Amino acid sequence: MNRIPHPLVSIIPVAVLIGFLALVISLFGSDSLSGGSQIALLMGMAVCVCLSMAVYRVPWSVFERQIKTTLGEVSITLLILLCVGMLAGSWIISGIVPTLIYYGVQIMSPQFFLVSSCLICALVSLLSGSSWTTVATIGVALLGIGHALGVSEAWTAGAIISGAYFGDKMSPLSDTTILASSVTGTDLFVHIRYMMYTTIPTFLITILIFLFAGLGRRGDVVLQVAEYTTGLADTFHISLWTLLVPLLTGILIARRVPSLIVLFLSSLMAGVVALVLQPHILCQVAGDEVSSASTLVRGLAITYYGSTAVDTGSSSLNELISTSGMAGMLNTVWLILCAMCFGAAMVASRMIDSITGTILRFVRNRVSLVSSTVGTGIFLNLTTGDQFISIVLTADIYKEVFQKEGYESRLLSRTTEDAATVTSVLIPWNTCGMTQSTVLGVPTFTYLPYCFFNLLSPIMSILVAAAGWKIKKRRCVNSDEDTCEMERVDV
Repeated sequence: MNRIPHPLVSIIPVAVLIGFLALVISLFGSDSLSGGSQIALLMGMAVCVCLSMAVYRVPWSVFERQIKTTLGEVSITLLILLCVGMLAGSWIISGIVPTLIYYGVQIMSPQFFLVSSCLICALVSLLSGSSWTTVATIGVALLGIGHALGVSEAWTAGAIISGAYFGDKMSPLSDTTILASSVTGTDLFVHIRYMMYTTIPTFLITILIFLFAGLGRRGDVVLQVAEYTTGLADTFHISLWTLLVPLLTGILIARRVPSLIVLFLSSLMAGVVALVLQPHILCQVAGDEVSSASTLVRGLAITYYGSTAVDTGSSSLNELISTSGMAGMLNTVWLILCAMCFGAAMVASRMIDSITGTILRFVRNRVSLVSSTVGTGIFLNLTTGDQFISIVLTADIYKEVFQKEGYESRLLSRTTEDAATVTSVLIPWNTCGMTQSTVLGVPTFTYLPYCFFNLLSPIMSILVAAAGWKIKKRRCVNSDEDTCEMERVDV
């Protein structure tokens, strides 16, 4: 096993990455994910590899093995991304999203739109266990409704993501929730119940913020309801039958069908609806006015994999219902591959171990332990680019520390989720940040200030630790481990 690098050496690739990302963002702005950020990640990886091979004699084979392992772990994520692209395109062209927007703008009040969006996404994500599926389906529709109601896309995206990640975090169907509980050795439902002490207060504060923000919009909301409803009705066959697809998708989710299968089947069902109800739209997508079997199949194929543009007579509405299919996800896939390579290099070189080991030296008490765990989760999201890797590494790093200090495993599992799970979507080069910004069409740094649930969760985790609320510590009354009992930590 290669020796652990010095912390000052280990921080160099991270500093290089941050420096290049700052340069890329200043030069390319919102287009930084189209290539610049990928170069920054590869530069950081190159520095990490060169330092390790030159200074610590780490052979290239070690990096190669870790890269293969890491890329294998995210292969399903990449397939899910492509299916999300299929679903987003097919749900719009089939009329599902237009129908939701058509009725939604007439039902939802601008003043209560943000809080309603947050609650709806929380419920859907709680039932589905997937923030990605929630954002790609109901989230896209809500973004369109918010656009029609004159609500800022940044605020809307923040409400959607806040709700989606609350539900994802608290759902027993969520892969991140299951992962956090399993890697820390905590019962799943014990983990979920314990998260309520930090998650419920954070979500209530988030709801209040969106409520007051919506009520404060009375004077500046400009409604575009008539323009949107007319444009949608004139272009699409608006029908409640289209909503059978979301209903059937919900049934699949309730039956715990894997996310990849759900997204694929939902896309196929939407394709059938498009063939039946929107053949004129498929002809327009195919670029042929004559409706024939080959034209419809070509239009449907383009809907799945390529860019589509439908003319509704309204430029803002045209932009809203334009799609990019699987092709629109390729930049994100490219970025994920580069992020995973950087993370794999940091793990293989043991620079991650060096940095986190330095952090552990400053752990003195309960608050510093929880704070360092939170900081490590966020740091790993920044450096590895994937929330699953962050969850696993955070748990591995701190498991023995929590045991040694006598704290329950549920405290570690909760803290890990409060940090690693919810902050991943706030980082542009993280798989979650890349995916949600691509699906919603809103840059990560644009929606970041409005993701109140995600921003407040790590802070709440530290505050609850400082208060000592519901935190217990193991005390052995004698040398027999079987007689150990739990006692509440003094505040």
